[in-house]
Parts: sequence; structure tokens; C-alpha cells
Amino acid sequence: MISDMGQAGNTIPKPTLRRLPRYYFFLKNLQKQGQVYVSSNEIADELGVENTLVRKDLSLTGFSGKPKVGYTISLLLAHIEDILGLKNTKQAVIVGMGNLGRALAGYPGFREFGLEIVAAFDRDPKKVGNVIGNITVEHVEGLSERVQELGVHLGIITVPAGEAQKVCDMLVEGGVMAVWNFAPVHLRLPEHVIIQNENLAARLSRLSHQIMSLVYEK
Repeated sequence: MISDMGQAGNTIPKPTLRRLPRYYFFLKNLQKQGQVYVSSNEIADELGVENTLVRKDLSLTGFSGKPKVGYTISLLLAHIEDILGLKNTKQAVIVGMGNLGRALAGYPGFREFGLEIVAAFDRDPKKVGNVIGNITVEHVEGLSERVQELGVHLGIITVPAGEAQKVCDMLVEGGVMAVWNFAPVHLRLPEHVIIQNENLAARLSRLSHQIMSLVYEK
């Protein structure tokens, strides 16, 4: 993924690069709703990020908004797409064909964001050989070699926590430059590899807390 970024992407700090996809998804939703402009305050409030950090992140990309108007969503989206390399389809592999893994592997909406799942892996003999969409599940033992053969730079991890680090190491050995981790565990990665963690349980906990807060307010 890193090698496919534009020149600006090569100079942007990694923490900013990790937040840009979150901005991108939010902006995409606003665009679908017909909104033309967005302020840094709107982005900050929705994503739970400090407004000053949002402004700093976007300024680091070289894009600026208009006073009292904000950012033109279509232009900002195009700018982020260029930096993250989303204009060209990116290929990824997914490891762990449980319920979540199967759902992600069969999700058609990824193509809208330039992502194509090209291979899937699991260690369960009952799952190896199954076809999900147009992908045949392969055994995880050949993961590193297969990733290297495909030249894939993104690995998606949906295995149990106890297996995640081993899978992560195999992906890195195969040459991935980014990991999208759905396992509820902290992974150790080389400095050059980007990671995006998705802790669904933590998100649910925060959502439950917000619901309870609303109930108590009433």
C-alpha cells in the first residue's frame, strides 16, 4: 500500500495516514447524503477526534478549506484517494474464515474503496476448499509463499486472538505493508508496516455506554 501512494503520501506522518481512511469513509457517507461542504468541527465531532488534530491532519495533506465554508467534500475525497492510492484497485488477502471473515470476503462494497479480496485462508480442514464468491479458501500453512506470489501488500486478520500474532508474522514474511486487524489483541509489527485495528467489542462497549447515557439523561 505504501508504495502505491502519491508523492504527498510519502511525506505524511504515519499517525495521520492511519486516520485518513476514517475521514474518507465519513466523507463518502456525507457525499451520498448530498452534502457538498464539511467543516473540521463536523469531522471531529463525528469521529471523536480533536478539531485541531483534524485541521492539522488535513493541512499535512496539502489540502485547505475555505473560511466560513469548510472543505469541498468531492475535492477533499479526490485528494485523500490520491494520497492513499485508492484510485487504483488494491488487492488483499484475508485470514480466518469464521463468520466475520466470510462476511468481509463476500462484501461487494470494498470495490467502491479500491479494495479487492484475492485470496482467503484458514487452518480448519472443513473450511479449506470452500468457495466464497469466486475465492477458494486455502490452507494457512502456505500463507507467506502465496502472499509473496500474489504480490499483495494488505493482509486482513479475522482469526482468534491466540492465533493473530503468528498469522501477522506470516503476512509480514510474505511482504505485506499493511495489516487490517480484527483480532482483539495487540500485534507486534516492524516499523515499516502500517496497522489498522478494529476492536468490535470495544466499539460495542462505547456504543452501549452512549446508549445508557442517553437513557439516564431522559
